[in-house]
Amino acid sequence: MSLAGSITIAGKTVSRLGFGTMRLTGPGTWGDPADLGEAVDVLRDAVHVHGITHIDTADAYGPHTVETLIRQALHPYPPELLIATKVGMARPGPNVWKPLGRPEFLRATVEQCLRRLGVDSLDLCYLHRNDPHVPFLDQVGALAGLQREGKIRHIGLSKVTPAEVDIAATVVTVAAVQNKLSLAEPRDADRGVEHCRAAGIPYVPYAPLGAGALTEDGGVVKALHWLLDLGDHVAPIPGSGSAAHLAELVEAAASHSR
Repeated sequence: MSLAGSITIAGKTVSRLGFGTMRLTGPGTWGDPADLGEAVDVLRDAVHVHGITHIDTADAYGPHTVETLIRQALHPYPPELLIATKVGMARPGPNVWKPLGRPEFLRATVEQCLRRLGVDSLDLCYLHRNDPHVPFLDQVGALAGLQREGKIRHIGLSKVTPAEVDIAATVVTVAAVQNKLSLAEPRDADRGVEHCRAAGIPYVPYAPLGAGALTEDGGVVKALHWLLDLGDHVAPIPGSGSAAHLAELVEAAASHSR
């Protein structure tokens, strides 16, 4: 089954439909999911049944829960699989998110991600958020240092403006930009999507179903097709905690190619 074609992200040719893993946790993106076995099955279905080759996660999901689940479900990883993770977000409690971009924190988090995922180098590591209390280039520079050490292969940016993309590009090659974008919140379509198209940067929309707001009455198909029609550089990462919903997402993306 086609997954809306393919795209090259971080040096790998992957399915344009990726899989976001934020929902594979407990309430408030906190702790373990209610059914650990089902979460493992969803990850395995995504890769081994549906052929999704772009998995997106973050150390903050749980925190740490999903990276551990990914290793349990998918290690040893198929060579074609791209696992992207994000660093730079502290989690004081359920539903609480605090950008934390101090270089020493970013470095320590990357080391932990490597251990949890069971890899020597992260395929793609995003700066999860720009911490307003730390100079932006200090944050990007910390990831660049880890890239030079071989602990990160490619660097991405999440929830950034076009101006921030350009600033980061003065010190690193930006492998992908991940911003919130959906029919429910289309504000970034004109700025971020077009800026990335011009710069040759893959654009990865998170929350592409409007955090569940676009799942009724054919909304999944409409929402995913709208994103895919924005350009060949757009690669949405819808998420799900159930095998049935995952299959619906795959069917919706596949219908875009028919």
